[in-house]
Amino acid sequence: MDADPGAHVVNAVIQARASSTRLPGKVLRRMAGRSVLGWVIRAAAASPGIDNVVVATSTEASDDAVAEEAARHGALVARGPLDDVLARFAVAVESYPADAVVRLTADCPLLDPGLIGQLVAQWRAQPSLDYLSTVLVRTLPRGFDAELVRTGVLVEQVETARGADREHVTSGIYTKPERYSCAGIVVSPPADDLRVTLDTPEDWAVIEGIVAELGDRVGDWREVVSILRARPELVELNAHVEQKKVDR
Repeated sequence: MDADPGAHVVNAVIQARASSTRLPGKVLRRMAGRSVLGWVIRAAAASPGIDNVVVATSTEASDDAVAEEAARHGALVARGPLDDVLARFAVAVESYPADAVVRLTADCPLLDPGLIGQLVAQWRAQPSLDYLSTVLVRTLPRGFDAELVRTGVLVEQVETARGADREHVTSGIYTKPERYSCAGIVVSPPADDLRVTLDTPEDWAVIEGIVAELGDRVGDWREVVSILRARPELVELNAHVEQKKVDR
């Protein structure tokens, strides 16, 4: 048990850009009166144990609107290279120091603050862990993805990672359990056959259907799963969508 868990700063860092290839501008789309990015920032801010919320976007003019939207929702902003996501995280931890960061992506508007809080609580209790996530063994729907990384490990990745590991930020960590201590959250019964991340027009249709029932409030993974289990026609809309693979 950590003797003084409050001494550790944990920031949420949300990677966001406007230039998505499959659904451009998706993070600025609006649903139930707020942008997708606004939904993600709200969930991060509501997560127990999170000290600051940072949006890591690019220095490109196309992402000026992303930076402005982040600030409008009360998030801190860090800007770095468009095509080097890991470098953007480096800017985030240099600008807003923390002992660990929770990596979130701006295409997961239904994020559950409770799950994020579990990661933070587990790490504060065992801060020697290098990496914790909801996806180390995937049992949750895609779209509730959250990863906590100890800052020292993240900095090491900034210095050593190459190729796809710079785009995917954490893939150089969880693929090396012999080097890094990793842990994860699993749920039962599993619901990893479901998809509530936003990458395609079909995903948008599913999320809009869920929000029509949820209203404008933060996500709860159990409630989202319950809605989808009761609405197989929604599940079918994006059941065929394949997630982009990590090229190694």
